[in-house]
Amino acid sequence: MKVYKGSFKKRNGDIRRMLFAKIQELPDSFLEQKIIGSGIERSYPDGMELVWDIEADNFRVFNWSTIEEPVKEMHIDQSYFN
Repeated sequence: MKVYKGSFKKRNGDIRRMLFAKIQELPDSFLEQKIIGSGIERSYPDGMELVWDIEADNFRVFNWSTIEEPVKEMHIDQSYFN
């Protein structure tokens, strides 16, 4: 399964480094366990994407508009998400 490693500049000027998976690439069974609430989909400003932060084990927003360097694509075993 694809995961991504990248960094971007936050609004406060700090750099956030993140190892993440794109929501649309996660297994449905994994998402069903993690999504809590009404299930209403939020919209994000251009350049912002809701992702699964692997290290924080939670949803986060990645800002593609302020990346610090090219995002690297990596692969991990999908069983990590089961």
